[in-house]
Amino acid sequence: MLLFSLWLVPWSVLVVEGRPATLVFPWGLFDPSVGRLVSLYSYLFEFTGGFGSLPAYLRAWPTSVVAFLLATLSAAGGVLVNREDSRVTVLLLVLAGLGQLSLAWGFAQQPGRVAIPVGTLALWTAAWVRYR
Repeated sequence: MLLFSLWLVPWSVLVVEGRPATLVFPWGLFDPSVGRLVSLYSYLFEFTGGFGSLPAYLRAWPTSVVAFLLATLSAAGGVLVNREDSRVTVLLLVLAGLGQLSLAWGFAQQPGRVAIPVGTLALWTAAWVRYR
């Protein structure tokens, strides 16, 4: 249940000077100032030229989502059929957290931008609490 709750937590908070924050979730972007939601799919295939057209720090977002999806499936396998290699699940959670750290670092390299990698802390804490 802990891992499933991480689908509801913003993984990064992106702030561009003079604009409201944008929340990055594993399933999409949310702008709370206007209530606009853009799914990860729409972001990748409608608003950009696709995964390959993005800079590395932006590709880290969908890559970390894939790692987290695999971690969630691994944990679900442990619950449903009592078969989970916790080392694999932890590694996937750590990789997902690193992806969010990479997104935040890359985003913040331009002047007037700040990124808070909330997901990195949440994913790594979940790995520590659940699998230590």
